[in-house]
Amino acid sequence: MVYVIGIDGGTESVRATVFDLAGRRIASASSAYPTQFSAGARAEQDPESWWSALGIAVRRVVEEAGVGIHDVAAICATTTCCTVVALDEAVRPLRPAILWMDVRAGKEADAVLATGDPALVLNGAGQGPVSAEWMIPKALWLARHEPEIFEAAHTICEYQDFMNWRLTGRRTASLNNASIRWHYRDDAGGWPDSLLDTLNLSELRKKWPAEVLPPGAAIGTLTARAADHLGLAETVLVLQGGADALIGMIGLAVARPGQLALITGSSHLQFAVGDRTTSVAGLWGTYSNAVYPGRTILEGGQTSTGSIVAWLRRLMGDGFDLDALNLEAGRLEPGADGLLVLDHFQGNRTPYTDPLARGAITGLSLHHTGAHLFRATLEGIGFGTRAILDRMAEAGCGAAEITAGGGATRSPLWLQIHADTSGLPVVVPEVAEAPSLGAAVLAAHGSGHFASIDDGIAAMVRTGRRIEPIAENVDRYQSIYQRYVELYPALKPLREVVPA
Repeated sequence: MVYVIGIDGGTESVRATVFDLAGRRIASASSAYPTQFSAGARAEQDPESWWSALGIAVRRVVEEAGVGIHDVAAICATTTCCTVVALDEAVRPLRPAILWMDVRAGKEADAVLATGDPALVLNGAGQGPVSAEWMIPKALWLARHEPEIFEAAHTICEYQDFMNWRLTGRRTASLNNASIRWHYRDDAGGWPDSLLDTLNLSELRKKWPAEVLPPGAAIGTLTARAADHLGLAETVLVLQGGADALIGMIGLAVARPGQLALITGSSHLQFAVGDRTTSVAGLWGTYSNAVYPGRTILEGGQTSTGSIVAWLRRLMGDGFDLDALNLEAGRLEPGADGLLVLDHFQGNRTPYTDPLARGAITGLSLHHTGAHLFRATLEGIGFGTRAILDRMAEAGCGAAEITAGGGATRSPLWLQIHADTSGLPVVVPEVAEAPSLGAAVLAAHGSGHFASIDDGIAAMVRTGRRIEPIAENVDRYQSIYQRYVELYPALKPLREVVPA
């Protein structure tokens, strides 16, 4: 038997999953790491904790799967995107990584947009927005606020690149990450040199990995040190991955123009596949060849989704019983008895791209319970998804259904709410861990077992559940959604901005 391992380096943990070439999930194991939060919507992690967790997760999953180390042909990693790392020449971190959800670089994002550089065509035809989450604003923040770190850095890259460098000894960047967050244009000149020059950031270009590889390309085999760390053979091939959510499209079999993926986790991301280049206000892209050769991707996203549920868990403490809350909230009518949640707890990605936006809970009364708050939170996230899908439809990228993967798929209530708030059926493949399966498809394709990514999808991804919207609920959510839409502009003038 031949096996591959899909690695998903997420916000809270790294997960390793063993698959066979039919896409069957043999075993999965994870290892957690902490995040340090501070004022100004800052969030950081220690890259060494990723590396330690990776070794623990891979060793565990190989043991649990009961496979021999020489039966594992290849591995491929997906990771959080825009988690920026400053490294010395020995691949050691010079400071904690600036996590993807960290939006300290709001002023730097404004400076990037103000250049008006042609590279910004990916952001609303050059009109913006530019997100504080992205690579260049964060690197500019480092250059301005921690110049000693910026100057000392041999490499400034992402979680993905750090992992692959440690695994293979080869310093590469992913075409996927670079296309969607570094303003790299595979179809138009490559690196955004003029943008960097205008920002007095030309040194960054020298600190980025010079090699850019597409998803599924071979990086190399494991070094002796990496093989020992993972408990695998040195013959294991490492394939280029990318951003967890976009590689998750492969695991969801969302590969053809007209299809739409909803990737859920700590955040939600929405991706529409196309066959032409376009640019839409309030959305990101399109990105050429970032996942599939010859196809484009249009993107929307919500910064806080599963992370809001995690916040609610911390807030409620022992009173948070997920199974009980799903049951109790499922008995409530749509609208949670007048409770409404704005899902901007860590800023808004799209369609507003406002890093200073904050969440809100309105309509509270002494009648409301934890179940009301739980349901209203899921509904608010559903409304945030609908706002993005509405913008995509206006741009001619509407879809007839949503294909979903990730944490939210474990909650039938949340899936039904997504179907009802959007008015669209929700499809869930048999294997819901889309980034891990997508990485496994890339590992199988890149190691020569399938001629193309499409062939790998056909062999390894299978359809699972289909959740139809409930017509009565769709109608009831229409008016509630209008209240949701009005909430952000109404609260914007009232918010207090915490200094960075």
